[in-house]
Amino acid sequence: MEISEKLLCLFSADVREEDGEYVVEVPRREVETGSIEPGGTYRVALIERGGGGESDERDGASASAGDGPQPPVEPGEMRYVEIEDLGKQGDGIARVERGYVIIVPDTEVGERVKIEVTEVKSNFAVGEVIDEDV
Repeated sequence: MEISEKLLCLFSADVREEDGEYVVEVPRREVETGSIEPGGTYRVALIERGGGGESDERDGASASAGDGPQPPVEPGEMRYVEIEDLGKQGDGIARVERGYVIIVPDTEVGERVKIEVTEVKSNFAVGEVIDEDV
């Protein structure tokens, strides 16, 4: 799948029915960090999380409700994030979907950077800065 260079934000969300319409909620951080603006018109792409098969299988293992939520990032994924806090070691901390933490070394609070996710664990990931001041 090819992703446009014009991509403003990327997040996971559920589609729900509300008063006869279908609604996708945009996370507050996407508006607060300036990626998008209320009242703006945007193109939206929906990608099925499970890959389109009848059963949702990942790497040969069946995913079930008992597995719990999967990390919202994958190794090699590129993301634009805002550093919200500093960890005990002084590394930047960004939060993405469901409050999932990405640790980004050599960053400061308030920086918005493009990162590549280099390591993914169940409760956090590590990212490397690809582009600063975005």
